[in-house]
This record gives sequence, structure tokens and C-alpha cells, in this order.
Amino acid sequence: MSTVDTVSPTLTRADLRRDLPYSHVDDHFIDGAWTPAADSERNPVIDPATDEVWGSVPAATSAELDRAVTAAQASMNEWASLTAVKRAKYLVRIAEEIEARSEDLARTNTLENGTPISETRGAAANAAGIFRHFATLSAWIDDEDIRDFPAAADSYSVVRKDPIGVCALIAPWNFPINLVVVKLAPALLAGCAVVIKPASVTPLSIRFIIDAVAAAGMPAGVVNLLTGPGRFGDALVCHPGISKVAFTGSTPVGRRIAAACGELLRPVTLELGGKSSAIVLPDADLEAMGRVLVRSCMRNTGQTCYISTRIIAPASRYDEVAEVVGRTIAEGRQGDPLAEDTVFGPVASRSQYKTVMEYIASAHEEGALPVTGGAAADVDIDGKAGMFIQPTVFTEVTPQMRIAREEIFGPVISILRYDDSQGPDEAVSLANNTEFGLGGIVFGADAEAAQAVAEQVDSGSVGVNFFGSNHSAPFGGRHDSGLGVEYGVEGLSQYITYKSIHRKR
Repeated sequence: MSTVDTVSPTLTRADLRRDLPYSHVDDHFIDGAWTPAADSERNPVIDPATDEVWGSVPAATSAELDRAVTAAQASMNEWASLTAVKRAKYLVRIAEEIEARSEDLARTNTLENGTPISETRGAAANAAGIFRHFATLSAWIDDEDIRDFPAAADSYSVVRKDPIGVCALIAPWNFPINLVVVKLAPALLAGCAVVIKPASVTPLSIRFIIDAVAAAGMPAGVVNLLTGPGRFGDALVCHPGISKVAFTGSTPVGRRIAAACGELLRPVTLELGGKSSAIVLPDADLEAMGRVLVRSCMRNTGQTCYISTRIIAPASRYDEVAEVVGRTIAEGRQGDPLAEDTVFGPVASRSQYKTVMEYIASAHEEGALPVTGGAAADVDIDGKAGMFIQPTVFTEVTPQMRIAREEIFGPVISILRYDDSQGPDEAVSLANNTEFGLGGIVFGADAEAAQAVAEQVDSGSVGVNFFGSNHSAPFGGRHDSGLGVEYGVEGLSQYITYKSIHRKR
């Protein structure tokens, strides 16, 4: 069982909430201004560490959606007429303004979804880095693209990269800042206008991004923010003024969005669920693996889409792998996510708590053995019990078990065994025995041999001895993990529509 930290931060939660700019709010950002909500319906914001309501936001109406989309459409003439180089200057200013709001953003994020403050303190810097990276790609849009006709020497084509239009950006609750920004930055550079809908669990921290956009002097209407429940997201996806949808979230919701966009012939980017594997080769340095294990396999208390929650260990070293993984996870401090040394916080919501506990129960029933964790965690914060689950490592997991097949999205790692006497083929087969294809890792002392195994993993991204997201490299899933990509010039191209103008010389 992990060490439990129940030490409160210097500020009490009540003090902290009073000091933050946003808790109970009653407006949306439409056409360049915070605008009072039209309806009295509210959605609560709950601190998962204490199960207390500490904030609330309004639910947008269909009329407010119409206003936001109309404002976005009207702004396109001015915004899209700028060169990408000029738009990039706005992105750089936005990055600076985000960094100036980093501490309030981090604390708000932690109070919304329970992500440890050590993680959320990096959100502003990472978001700023994304804006700055996309700003460097402006020449890809602006530079003249002339192409010869292969069969007509007297003709050529001018290829234009036009903005795709007004984009609906729908974000999840696990990384509510960066998973908006990775959509917002390329959309803005491409010349698009946007309507953002944050997850209902995390609707407050995104306001700091909107404040940064406003402070950077963006033209009114280019960026709009509306809050509301899932059904409002459905209305946004299907609104006739939307030209493209970008969504990060669960595979079931992604399927519904894909179906709606297919009916509408509307472009869509989907970054969905995962069930990624870490293949441990027989020569792997297990202590080195242990040093990157939490970030690679249980980041954000297991609530990260690409992490490798299945560890596929060689039979010849299975017990060693189980010992290192179990010890590493057990040593991570669990407790108040506002405490500086907390590694594992609560899960983000009551519904997610119920889901994860059901998976843990199924693992016990099907014969998996916990080497650490395997139950609810008793964590007391300010005399209140939140949504804490012990960080858990199960051994003797077989491929047929639910915890080996389905995305859990909580602090649960499964260790499977493969026969390494004939090489890594069985490990690769187990890694690919999934409907998902998002992330993955191969641990091995011989990096070239490990890459050769990584090449065989059917996934959008695979790391060798670590996993990380590279702002300049495409990130996307295969199969049930999504459609399209984010990051890099490939992610920028998702917000472009091409026009070929044919000319004679």
C-alpha cells in the first residue's frame, strides 16, 4: 500500500478558494467579452479530494451557441486575411500571457480534477511551449507552393492553404489545459475561429487561457468559450455553422461524434482511449525502468490516455519486474493533491471512482493478484473523504481478464507474462492484442533492438525506454484510439483546406 500523505498545504482549502479568481461564475466568453449567462441552470465544480462543491458554471443555451458561432464566423474575414506570420505573433503573446497566470491556473486545475500540483504547475509552461512551437510553422502556410503539371510543361498550379473555418474544440477533464491548447494553437495559426467547450468536470481552469487570449489582443469573436453538460457538446458538434470538430475523450463518445460528423460530411479529429503496453525485454535495466515508471505507466494517477498500463514481462524475469513495479508504485506518496510531494491524488470524479473500483473488483474475481493496492484508499483531508483509490499493481494477469483488455483510466497497472525463450514475438502479439493503438514503450538495454520491437507495435506512438509527447512530431491513435493527429505540421494541417489554382505560364 502506498504511503498516505494527509498533511495540509500551508493555505487551507477555504483560503485558497477565496484567493483564486474563479469559483462560482456566471458568464461565457462570446465575441471578445465575458457575457452574462442567459439561463439559470448551473453545473457544479467538485473538489475530488474532499467531494465538496466549490464552484459552478452556467449551462449555455442554444441561443448563446448561435451567438458564439455567428461571432466566430464574422471574425474570420479579419483573422484569415492576416498572414500566418502575423497570426504567429499573436500566438507568442498568448504564450507570454499564459505563463503570467501559471500559479492560479495550476491551483484551479488541481481543485477541479485532483491532479497533483507538481503536475499542474507544468501546465502553463507546456501550453506556452505549444503556442510557441506552432508559431514557428507560419512559413509552412505562407510560403508560395508552386507545382508543375507532369504532362503539361506550359502549365502550373498554385496550392493555397486556407483555414477550414469555424472549429468546435471539445476537451477532456484529465489534462484540461494542454488538450485544448494543442487544438487551439494550430487552429489559430491556420486562420480559423473557434468555439471551445471544456469538460463539465473542469470548466474553470480554461478561463485562464481565455484571459490570456484577450490580453494578447486577439480580434473579437476569434475565440469563444461556452460551458455546459454533455448534451451541449452534441449541439455544438451538429451546429450548421461549424466546419470542423476536434475532440479528445472516450472512445464511445468519439464514436458518436464521428457518426454525426460523417452524416454531415464534417471533418473531425478524434484523440480517444488507449490500452497501451510496456514490453520489457530480457536485457532491460529494471531500475532505470523504475525511474520513469510513474510518468510512463501511471501519470496523473493513471488518468492519461497514452500511458502503458499493461506491462508485458519476460517469464525469465517476471518476479523481478513485479518487484520493481510494485515497489516503485508503493513508494509514491498518495494524498492531498495540493501538497508538493504528492505523487498520486484522487480520481477526478465520483463516476470515475465507481468505474475504477468495478475494474478492481473484476480483477480480484478473475484471479489477478495485487502486489500493492487493490482497494479504496482511506485518505482524510480537512476531515473529509474524497475519491481516493490505492495505486494498484496486479500480477498473474492473463490477456482475457477485463483489466487487460479495457481502458480503466485509473491507478491500476497489470503485469502480463510472455515466453521469452523464442524472442519477443509473443510480447509483440500481446501488445497488439487490443482494439486500441495509442501509445506504448519498449524497455531494453540495446536501444536498436528495442526500436526493432517498437516498429512491430501497432500504435501511433511508441517510446524506447521512456515515453513523451514531442510538440513537433505527430501524435494520434490507430483503430479505436482515434482519427487524425495532433502536434507537428501534421496537426496543423488538420485545420487547413487546400485549394489548387491552375494557370498557364
